[in-house]
Amino acid sequence: MLIDAGAHNDVGRVRQNNEDAYRLEPALDLYVLCDGMGGEAHGELASTMAVETVVTHCLEAQNNIAAPLFGESRAGLSETTNRLASAVTLANRKIFEAASSNPGHAGMGTTIVAAWLKDGRLSVAHVGDSRAYLLRAGSLEQLTEDHSLVAENVRRGIMTPQEAENSSLQSVLIRSLGSSADVQVDASECMLLEGDTLVLCSDGLTRMVTDPEIASTITTVEPAQAAAKKLVELANDYGGADNVTVIVVRILPGADGLLARLRRWSKGGEDHAVHKNSGD
Repeated sequence: MLIDAGAHNDVGRVRQNNEDAYRLEPALDLYVLCDGMGGEAHGELASTMAVETVVTHCLEAQNNIAAPLFGESRAGLSETTNRLASAVTLANRKIFEAASSNPGHAGMGTTIVAAWLKDGRLSVAHVGDSRAYLLRAGSLEQLTEDHSLVAENVRRGIMTPQEAENSSLQSVLIRSLGSSADVQVDASECMLLEGDTLVLCSDGLTRMVTDPEIASTITTVEPAQAAAKKLVELANDYGGADNVTVIVVRILPGADGLLARLRRWSKGGEDHAVHKNSGD
């Protein structure tokens, strides 16, 4: 796949410290974003720990097929998706143990959303209310479900989406990394197409910027780095009530597209990948 990836992060207009953390790992086409909680430096510690644990676990697994899998393997999901869920499970354990062993870190935790692109397939794992979106043919689809109290109330019909948007309970999570020894990790996968754009973001974006505005921005602003920066700027223009982090990953048309791979395969040619990544 020919990939253009970029990311941007900002403390926002209200908060004094930045508890978001993210990582672009081009060696794996792995992208991880976390939004920490716990106050002072504890949220920052949790989010950084989660990002580094996920990346390290996935890198080690690439070099060692016998690397242990944390959590049960899920039938129907690829090895890559199960490995990504394993990495998030491990991150939860490490954060929980760190918080339990140090009273000063009690209550620290983080959300996480991670995406791994491999062999034309997108694997996503997440806990909390940081989101993954996929823009395809002009249509924006939210790939993740928020693990928040208001989102759960909407799913159960207790609240309308409009009531949820105006609720003072938006920040209350029903699932996060570090809050308990075990956590349920949502995991999914889908095939990618040329022209697709993946967006990972913290709720500092989605509470400030609507889905139609997100879709419009990533459709009209290129390259990926510029689109990520523009989305962060929009969140700040609308109040910047929280830290905001955005990762944008574009699947570009090119010589490594599906049709080209099929032609090379039919001729006995060798497939290879070309990557183009831009950081913050």
